[in-house]
Amino acid sequence: MAAPATPLTGRAAEKLGELLVREGLLSRDQLAKALQEQAANPGQRLGLTVVRLGMVPETDVVRMLARQYRMPAVDLSKFEVDTRLLKLVPAEMATKHTVLPLKRDGRQLTVAIADPTSMAVVDDLKFITRYDIVPVLAGEYSMRAAIEKHYESNEIHMQSLLADIAAEDDDVEVLESQDDAADASALSAQIDEAPVVKLINAILVDAVHKGASDIHFECFEHELRVRYRVDGALLEVMKPPLKMRAALISRFKIMASLNIAERRVPQDGRIKLKVGRKVIDFRVSTLPTLFGEKVVLRILDKGNLTLELEKFGIEPRAERELMEAISNPYGMVLVTGPTGSGKTTTLYSALSKINTGDTNIMTAEDPVEYNLYGINQVQVRTEIGMTFAAALKAFLRQDPNVIMVGEIRDLETGGIAIKAALTGHMVMSTLHTNSAPETIVRLLDMGLEPFNVASALNLILAQRLVRRICPKCKLKYTPSDAELTGAKVKAGTTLRELRFTDEALANAKAKATPEAMPHLANLSLDTTIGELPFFKGHGCDACGGTGLKGRQGLYEVMYMTPTLKKLVMQNSDVQVIRDAAITEGMLTLRMDGWLKVLKGLTTLDQVIRETSS
Repeated sequence: MAAPATPLTGRAAEKLGELLVREGLLSRDQLAKALQEQAANPGQRLGLTVVRLGMVPETDVVRMLARQYRMPAVDLSKFEVDTRLLKLVPAEMATKHTVLPLKRDGRQLTVAIADPTSMAVVDDLKFITRYDIVPVLAGEYSMRAAIEKHYESNEIHMQSLLADIAAEDDDVEVLESQDDAADASALSAQIDEAPVVKLINAILVDAVHKGASDIHFECFEHELRVRYRVDGALLEVMKPPLKMRAALISRFKIMASLNIAERRVPQDGRIKLKVGRKVIDFRVSTLPTLFGEKVVLRILDKGNLTLELEKFGIEPRAERELMEAISNPYGMVLVTGPTGSGKTTTLYSALSKINTGDTNIMTAEDPVEYNLYGINQVQVRTEIGMTFAAALKAFLRQDPNVIMVGEIRDLETGGIAIKAALTGHMVMSTLHTNSAPETIVRLLDMGLEPFNVASALNLILAQRLVRRICPKCKLKYTPSDAELTGAKVKAGTTLRELRFTDEALANAKAKATPEAMPHLANLSLDTTIGELPFFKGHGCDACGGTGLKGRQGLYEVMYMTPTLKKLVMQNSDVQVIRDAAITEGMLTLRMDGWLKVLKGLTTLDQVIRETSS
């Protein structure tokens, strides 16, 4: 067998570094920093170092190496690996030498390699596979990710998770579980075996550490699948053995105090888990599916709850209007948007601003997600008649100042909420509509009277969540014509034509990220889309190669001015109300998204995906 691949260090590394500097892809200071970082990590190649530090896109590094060593190169992101070839190269060898078989053509086997100086490994591959090896160059960062994806078995993944949790397992404790002897005796003995208990604990704690908001445990005919929702996107993390299905589902049910014998109807429960000194709530939902029950856990980590709207990116004017609306002694404030868009967090943030010792705040929620000190929170239970409407009626006899209703779902709830807002109470609630103006039409369609809606409403806020650009690998780029067409603009479209205001542009200049700031100096309403700075992440260790990390709010705040109230009383259509609101200074979700793009916070693709023009 050949010796391990020789890393590209010393003179060869300086050659690559000089090439990158000469091409203008790297500055002298960045090269010095990269060489210093490489020295601190013996055996790490310079190409991988600059990619991990977010200095140079991996495609440019591969292009330079291909030119330097006169080798063909391949972009793994555009290549489908033939999984049948993986058995030709052992996982240990693929990991140790960073090689990956790509395709076979007769007696020739094309293999991607990350180190062009290690030709000895080609001879080893020829000996092991009995094929003629055609080496092609690929980016080391992408190679490592591909090897991990294609070679790392589920058993290895689970064992690594268990190893990670082993040191903390004694610090993990389920609180408020009602795992009584009668229930336990009905289960198979394997439910309480160490592998099942440890795997569940490993999954729960790993999801918390990765910043997941939900865990999906799904049953299919021939496999199980565990996925985490991180920053709004679902990521597959493992596939436990199918034989563990019944034991794993029953263990979840025991922890959540659910009926383990009932598999025909959905069930809801909670798990309170103590991890070290931290107590974390999980909201558990089970759903019978064709091949077993699907279990979804919503992670309610109060330590990650941020109640400062400015940190989510609400514009100063919109925040001022929201604070003014909720500071009124009476009236109604509505927050709208799809499930998972942060409506509850926005309401909690608003309540925290007015939660003082001289205010009686009552909330009706389904379910209560976070416990807030100083606020009387009520759990809605429709199965026993404790509906939103019933809770609202009870609240009015409890001398409230502020009432928060989880959702206005029907005419009865809407009618009581409007009546409460008109009789000296501040009412806050949520609704599922696509925009602030559409909320008016939805309320009227429910059967509420236009004059009551106009009199009660103080403000409507529509919101979405978009993913932020990873700050470690952010780069300026020029969007393609297809991207601009998707945004329904042309390169020659001006910001004035997009109905921006001087106030909004001034804020964009003041609050832009350091990368975007220099490009906004001459920004004006006559600036065209083609002159704007656009940014995106090219992928690094910090963001897992996605180029995106964290989330950012988009807000459409419609303050109910006398003009808008008059239009509501006239039963005007959505477009008329929207045009009037924009004239009064409202930023639509798409306009707020453009501001976030200007500031270098998110990508055009994210804004197009979450908003309508």
